[in-house]
Parts: sequence; C-alpha cells; structure tokens
Amino acid sequence: MSQRPIIGESIAHDSARKHVSGEARYIDDLPEPLGTLHVQIGMSTRAHARILSLDLTAVRTSPGVVAVLTAADIPGDNDVSPTPTHDDPIFADTLVQYWGQSMFAVVATSRDAARFAARRAAVTYEDLPAILTIDEAMAAQHFLEPPYVMQRGDAPAAIALAPLQLEGRIEIGGQEHFYLEGMAALAIPGEDDDMIVYASTQHPSEIQHKVAGALGVASNAVTVEVRRMGGAFGGKESQGNLPAAVAAIAARKLGVAVKCVYDRDDDFMLTGKRHDMRADYRVGFDGEGRILGLDMVQAMRCGMSFDLSQPIADRAMFHADNCYYLPAARITSYRCKTHTQSNTAFRGFGGPQGIVASERVIDHIAAHLGLDPLLVRHRNFYAPPAAALLVSDLGQTPEPPTVRQHARARAEHMGSDQRSDTKRTTHYFQTVHDCIIADIIDDLVRSSDYERRRADIRAWNAASPILKRGIAITPVKFGISFTKTFLNQAGALVHVYSDGSIHLNHGGTEMGQGLNTKVAQVVADVFQVDLARVKISATTTGKVPNTSATAASSGTDMNGMAAKSAAETIKARLVALLGSKWAVAPESIVFKDRRVTSGAHATTFDDLAALAWMNRVSLSSTGFYATPKIHWDRDKARGRPFYYFTYGAAVSEVAIDTLTGENRILRADILHDVGRSLNPAIDLGQIEGGFVQGAGWLTTEELVWDAKGRLLTHAPSTYKIPAISDRPLDLRMRLYEPSENQEDTIHRSKAVGEPPLMLATSVLLALSDAIASVGGYAHYPALDAPATPERVLMAVKRMRGRGV
Repeated sequence: MSQRPIIGESIAHDSARKHVSGEARYIDDLPEPLGTLHVQIGMSTRAHARILSLDLTAVRTSPGVVAVLTAADIPGDNDVSPTPTHDDPIFADTLVQYWGQSMFAVVATSRDAARFAARRAAVTYEDLPAILTIDEAMAAQHFLEPPYVMQRGDAPAAIALAPLQLEGRIEIGGQEHFYLEGMAALAIPGEDDDMIVYASTQHPSEIQHKVAGALGVASNAVTVEVRRMGGAFGGKESQGNLPAAVAAIAARKLGVAVKCVYDRDDDFMLTGKRHDMRADYRVGFDGEGRILGLDMVQAMRCGMSFDLSQPIADRAMFHADNCYYLPAARITSYRCKTHTQSNTAFRGFGGPQGIVASERVIDHIAAHLGLDPLLVRHRNFYAPPAAALLVSDLGQTPEPPTVRQHARARAEHMGSDQRSDTKRTTHYFQTVHDCIIADIIDDLVRSSDYERRRADIRAWNAASPILKRGIAITPVKFGISFTKTFLNQAGALVHVYSDGSIHLNHGGTEMGQGLNTKVAQVVADVFQVDLARVKISATTTGKVPNTSATAASSGTDMNGMAAKSAAETIKARLVALLGSKWAVAPESIVFKDRRVTSGAHATTFDDLAALAWMNRVSLSSTGFYATPKIHWDRDKARGRPFYYFTYGAAVSEVAIDTLTGENRILRADILHDVGRSLNPAIDLGQIEGGFVQGAGWLTTEELVWDAKGRLLTHAPSTYKIPAISDRPLDLRMRLYEPSENQEDTIHRSKAVGEPPLMLATSVLLALSDAIASVGGYAHYPALDAPATPERVLMAVKRMRGRGV
C-alpha cells in the first residue's frame, strides 16, 4: 500500500495528544532527584535606588532554609545579559534599577518555605530619581545608546515640496508574554564541575554559556536540555538565563539538584515585556495619497538594560515601510533607558510596532483625503514581480465599482515608472523582488466581500445612534532572518539505526509551534519512510552545539535545512552501497514508499539499514545550514538583512458600544502566504494563534505601572489576555495559493511563526473606523493601542466633542 505524501500533509503536532491529556512533561513535571532543593529570588521594592544595607539574618533563620545566595556567592561572572554589555546582573549588589530586580536567592527544602523566607529580608535603600516612561526618558535624553537613523533621500525636503502634508503620533503599548508554563530550570550537579540544566528556554546554547560564565567553567562542562516549553513567544529567548544561572549556582554550592520555578506574579515582576513605542511622523503626499516623503521618529521603552533592545528597535525601523515604497524616508530610533523591567523579544521582535505605525500613516492619509484606505494602500505598494492585474482581468462577473477602482490603482501602480529596481528598494536598500501583496489583497477583497460590507456598514452606522461598526483591511510584509547575520546558522544530528528506525536531533526548540513535527517530516521525506519511524529527541547542547535561538520565525527554515543535509549525507552513503552491491548507476536508485528500488532490484529501508551496518557504512551524520545571500552593514544602515519576505492580509469587522467603549470582533478574513506549506494544519494553527495574540496586544492587554515604578498588572486578575470569547465570532482563514518561495528554502516553504500576529493591525484600524463614524467620518480618531474600552470611549467622546 502506497504511503501518503509527507511534505504538505496536515499531520498532527507530535505532542498533541500529550498536550491535551496532561502527559506532556514540562520542567516542573520532571521527576526530582532525591534531596532536590527549591529557589526563590528576592526582589527589589524600589525602581531606582542604592542598596545601603541588605540584612538577611531573618531569611537565613527561617524554617526550611538551607542557604541564601548573594553576589558574593557567585564563583564566576555576575551577569546574564545576552549581549557583551554585561548590564544584567544575576544579583544586584549596590544598585537596583527596576522594581522587582533580583537581589538575592533563598534555597530551601520547599518552594513555600523559600517564598516565605524571601519576604523577611531587611533592605535599606537610598532612593534615586526614577525615569519610568518614554516621555520622561526623551525629555531627560536618557538612552541606552545614541539615536540610530536609517534614511534614503532627503525626507524633510521631499515633505516640504509635497502638495500635502500631515503629522501625527501613535502610542503603542507593550505586552506580557503570559506563556502557560512560567520560567523554570532544574540544575543537577555532576563530577568534574559538570552541570546538567533542564530549562524552559528558546536558546539552550545561551543558557549553556551564561551558566558556564556564572560558575567560572568552560562551556563543555554544562549541558542544557529542552524537550518542550509551554509557550514562549520570545519571552524565553534571553529571560530564562537568570533562573538557570541561579539554580546552577545553588546546585554547585550545595552539591544537590536545585529547581527554580517562577510564580506567575514573580514572573510578571522579574521579566521583560514587548517594548512599548511612541511614533511621531511627518508625511508628504499627493492628492491621490502617494507618499513622497516620510520622516518618522520611533522611541522605544527598553527598560534598565540592553537585553535584545538594539536588534528589536532596528527591526521596528526595518518595518516602518510595511508593504509600501517610500521614495524618501528618514527613520530615527531612540532606545530609551527606563527604570522598569528590561524589555525583551516578543513575537515579531519589533516588527509589529513598526508595521502598526506604518499603517497608521496610511490610514491617516486616507482619512485626510476622504478615500477608502485600501485605495491608498494599493497606490503605495512595492512593485509586484509579475504583470499587472488590469481592469479587464477582473473577469465577466459584475464587480462593485470600487473593486474596479482598486484594479485601476494597481494598474497605475504597475506603470512603467514602477518597474525599475529603484521602485522596489527599501529605505535600507534591500531590493524587494517578491512582493505579491497586491495579488493577496485583490483575492481577499473579493473573497471577503469587502466592498459590499463596507458600504453596508456605513449605511448601518447612519441609522444606529449607539452601536457602531467598523471594517479595515491591512497587509503585512515581514522580513525573515536574524538581522544579526551571524545568528543565521543551524545544526542537526541524524542517526539511522540498524533496524531502520531514525533518531533526530536539531538545534531548534519546541514551544508548541510544531517545529519538531515539521523537521521530522523533512527527514522522513528524505528516506521516504513513515513519519512514525523518526524519533524526535530533546534539544540538547550535548548533541548539537553553538545553536541560535529558536526565534525570528527561522526555526523550520534553518533546522529543517540542517536536518535535510544530515539525512541526505546518510542517504548518499546508502545509495553508494547499493550501487556497488547491485552494479547499477546511483541515479537509478529510488527511495519511495518505504522501499528502495532500481529496476528489478528492491529492498526495504529497514533491510538496507541492516545491510549498511553489516558493511561498515556510517549511519550517522551531522548537518549544518547557514542562510545565504544576507548581509547587513549597520554603520552604513544598508544591506540585505532578510533572505526573503512573507506576506499576508486580513479584513476585520468590529462593533463598539459608544456608551461604554466595549467592543467585539465580529468577523475576520485572513489570507496568508506560507509558500509551499510543509504542514497546512500546523500553519493554520499558527495563523489563528498569532492573529488572536496580536488582537489581544492591540485591544485588551494593558500594562500599568504606578508612580513608583511598581507593575500593577502582574496577574490574570489585572492583566487581560484574550479569552475564547474574544476570538472573532466568524473567523475565515486560507493559505494563499498558488505560492512558493522564490528563494531556495526548505521545500520552498515560508516562515509562519511571527508574521500572522501583525494581521491584527486590521482590528485596531477597524475600531478606528467605527469611532470615526461617530463624527460622520469628518475627523480622524487617532486611536492609540491598546484600544481598551476606556480608550475607545475616550476617542468616542473626542469625536462628539468636535461638534460633528
């Protein structure tokens, strides 16, 4: 019986049953070695202060306490920063720079005993002025580094000469990761300074390096293992360094296993969030809405240290264009140092903030001109790679007049002046060869019935004094690659055992996104065996060294290619063996349906593995992949930081109550490009999850600090992530077809982890559209994010207060 294709099949996540049954093991589920102790971190209760004294006498004498650790107990470096800046101490010893910063750790026989004891510390502080907000940092010029600029042409001159100008500001809030499994690490000491660390991390190699540094040993003494995480979303790229280092220091000092698992409230207080951002813009444009010049200033709240803020802020700048060609642009970024948690990676890594700001500019222009924003979007898209869709291409079926307007806008956009490479070049001088966004938008406009619905909504709003509806369509262009070029590398290890079973290990980590399933599909496809023959093993630094974080949506791209390389090396050895045994040309040997054939010759894959072992042919290989073509000169702010772009678009329809500000997503239509999908079921799951998470960021999730710098929204009772009822009542998703990656990625697929989050920009702008109806669409609401009911209500009152 012929097996079904492996690549392109909707195969369930390898741990799906274990996830829902509770059998999946996370760090806190692992059997604890006898005598395992527990760590609680003692945190600062000041945002910015000198530590004058730290009296831990009462802590040490608390019941169950075995040891108390301070900076003096660290045998190596007192640092867990992911960058060479060394500005993230394990334990603050003279100065604290945010409320919740780690100062000491309590090691006790139980978690409860450690938590009780940690509260008994007596600390004397000398308070220092605290800078908490972007506005305060900008006023005080309090930055992590000098402002950074990307620019092409003379934007101020282009704006001054433009027929029309606008300026505005959007404030975009941060976001808590709220992974289901909190930060966790279990450290087990061995002989000869060896240390095994089981950690919930996206970056095992970084945990290895930071633990080795804290212990004062070489990296070869530390092994880090990760089977799975209960969610991460970027929050476990660097922030897992602290609990792992603390657990390892305690384990080395006491000679027993030590576990550090954050309580949910402590997790909120200790860890960084998505960067909030303030974007100020001046834009010059013509009467058709075509942008002639853009000057944007992005200011990000980075927190007390660098962490990953530099590349995150850079990516916000890279994505200030989204899908739009900017003839002249100046993007200036300020990395604000504040006395708050050090903000960190979050799904999209700065890209979402840049895209939301970009879409605000387009929306503002459209409102000023009284045009459908879709027309303005079409007129500013990068030139597509194929021939224009002309009005005649719309077919014989009747179309609303505005659809034909969009087609004409696209045809104009595709005129001869749009075909040069200059019109395809970003403000950081990368050529956009693959811009298919116009095709995606056109497809989605028709399938979502956008034009009729938009007209119906305007008519409905005119007759409805209290409830208002809004609709918006927004595109996404997202660059795929780490912008730190050297991080674009991955390794894998594949063993074929003599019974034909396969062992797979790679440098990526599984956080629920289905990476392991996809990479296993790749290996099974190479050998043409059932997927069940491929055993997915835990990620470990002992098998694949020097890996990059599973981040930047590149996990499948890089690890899939590395695993394919390893598998193909073994396959080539098997082919050579059979070519010799059967006296046939190697190219005549075919692997298919669990069998290997050449003309009349045939064998099973299992028998071939046994034959190779008997003939002393190696059945093990490493694989390595480095992303080609990419380069980035940060000093000159130009290059090709991204291997390729992925695209998508969403139409969202919302309703608001103008008396309370309450709102709901009524319907969302999504069309997303994943190239040739390796696994449509997993890809659609990522699209749905990303969209809902993005909608949460832009509507319900609000981080609030008090005047002293204490985070007030540090639990589910005060911080609102989307619930099942917040999902669109009607959600329609499709993968864009036909599509394949123009670049040589794994089976011509495209990344899917981060880009769908930005589709939720359509929700924010649909809410803005609904609010604008209160004033008869005469004024622009300038709605900030998150668009909570309170913020929506304030915007409604502004519209009414303008006398319309």
